[in-house]
Amino acid sequence: MSPAELPWLWIPVTVWAAFAQTLRNAAQRHLTKELGTLGATLVRFLYGLPFALLWLAALVGYGGFAVPSPNLAFAAWVLAGALAQIIATALLLRVMAERNFALGVEYSKTEIVQVAVIGLIFLGDPISPLVAVAVAFATVGVMLLSPPTGDHPIRALLVGWTARPALLGLASGACFAVSAVGYRGAALALAPASFLIAAGTTLVWAQALQTVLLGGWLLAREPMVVVRVVRAWRASLFAGFMGAAASAGWFTAMAIEPVAHVRTLGLVELLFTYVVSRRVFRERLRPLEMAGIALLTVGLVVVMLR
Repeated sequence: MSPAELPWLWIPVTVWAAFAQTLRNAAQRHLTKELGTLGATLVRFLYGLPFALLWLAALVGYGGFAVPSPNLAFAAWVLAGALAQIIATALLLRVMAERNFALGVEYSKTEIVQVAVIGLIFLGDPISPLVAVAVAFATVGVMLLSPPTGDHPIRALLVGWTARPALLGLASGACFAVSAVGYRGAALALAPASFLIAAGTTLVWAQALQTVLLGGWLLAREPMVVVRVVRAWRASLFAGFMGAAASAGWFTAMAIEPVAHVRTLGLVELLFTYVVSRRVFRERLRPLEMAGIALLTVGLVVVMLR
């Protein structure tokens, strides 16, 4: 099976990944209070790894795929992606702790501009004028969603980017951009393997590396955090499952389509995020945020109908 046979498949796969990621973020936010930022970050990888292995086993056992042999280029790309994702996740959880769930996710979504540039430079992924317009609309939408509550929201929009939560969010977005490009590069390095088995292999390697690197660092520096993570296995399993499900979706979509397209459409996560923000965390929308959602929606529609 090749991407040319199902050129539209990346769209529903991306929407699923965004939905699963919203649920994972919500579960991780709850765990942050109990486990701390790095403990909640470890949950994503440690409890996601068994589900990633099950997905790879299903592809081999029921899909009839052969696991491709890794090469040096694959190892370099997946290591870069894994390290960047650890840092990005920790920064995202820190923003959520300092502000709120929805704004934490929004700040990190500045990655769409960064990922378009990084993908062009390192992978040669083209940026068409139509996609550039979509990225611009979506970025302005994210900016309108970002300012803190106050009497002067426009001034807050312009000044707020220098605040600590905004800077942490920008750094998170940059790391997510590097991570996304790294994972697409890893999947492409396994060619001519099918995009499904390439994505599944990349997912298992990434989650294993992240579990060993972050878990080992915590064992050496803060072993009690790891103990708390193990004890909280019941609450952590859901976060791990949704994290693995989201990553499987992202990796598959990015093995088919350029990263800038996938990440721009992936901003549909913000719509899911606001539902969770209102229903679960009782956070309210302001008129400026509604305008941001409208612009964001325009960007998503342009990418889907380009």
